Amino acid sequence: MLSILQAAGWPILPLVLCSIVALALVIERCLSLRTSRVAPGRLVDEVLSVTRTSLPPADTINKLADNSTLGLMLAQGLRAVAAEPRISEANLRNAFETAGRDAVHQLERNLNALGTIASAAPLLGLLGTVIGMIEIFGASGATNGNAGANPMELAHGISVALYNTAFGLIVAIPSLMFYRHFRAKVDGHALALEQAAERMLPHLLRLGSGRR
Repeated sequence: MLSILQAAGWPILPLVLCSIVALALVIERCLSLRTSRVAPGRLVDEVLSVTRTSLPPADTINKLADNSTLGLMLAQGLRAVAAEPRISEANLRNAFETAGRDAVHQLERNLNALGTIASAAPLLGLLGTVIGMIEIFGASGATNGNAGANPMELAHGISVALYNTAFGLIVAIPSLMFYRHFRAKVDGHALALEQAAERMLPHLLRLGSGRR
């Protein structure tokens, strides 16, 4: 690997940095977008069961908020009803929507950076290719009494061009694939959050009505 980096020249250094950042972002998003951390499958049913007759105490709501992203959104709804028992459907829906927007914003964190790397890596590879071609033409035009170009300079220019092109694609293709994958996961989680809010809305309105 070190010999490849040396053969590719300095233009490959930004691509190496991009590959390290992309790998870190992929690992972070893989851990953060797990279903168990975002929207556990049985959480809504458990909350409905616990709040069947009354609102839970504040410490239980706080534990729910720490459970997952979905738990945080449901806790916001419970807090809204606890703070305003006569809350209207519009205000409760607005509380869920506000919590949902914050949740989706957190789910989308770092995705733009990964998408930027996927778009910029081929351009950085192209830059290295252009620099390698410049070195090739520079070697071809350096006569100074010689009959032909220096083969070592030609080989170095070709290696710079090809290595940077290949490395740019190696960084860009996985980054783009993971970006699309994470976007799909975020969309799926956002739908799950929306469906959970719709299930909780009439239930919380009934609880609020019972406390009037």
